[in-house]
Amino acid sequence: MKRQALSTASTETEHTSDRLLTPLAASQELHVSEGTLSVWRSTGRYLLPYVKIGRKVRYRQSDIQTFIQRRVHNFGGASDE
Repeated sequence: MKRQALSTASTETEHTSDRLLTPLAASQELHVSEGTLSVWRSTGRYLLPYVKIGRKVRYRQSDIQTFIQRRVHNFGGASDE
């Protein structure tokens, strides 16, 4: 029983971090418009992964966080990576 409970807890954590966001929710997290996200998707301007489910577009929460982290810069223009 305990093993199953631990497995379920780790699975729930993984699903929470990979929650699918609508373009509106993703745009609000990134402080850009939905139109900007659409342009980024169609032009490949920024490598922000997205998921297509039929005609719907969704963004994984973890991809949004990674996208933000890759754009953190220290003084002098050097990235944090």
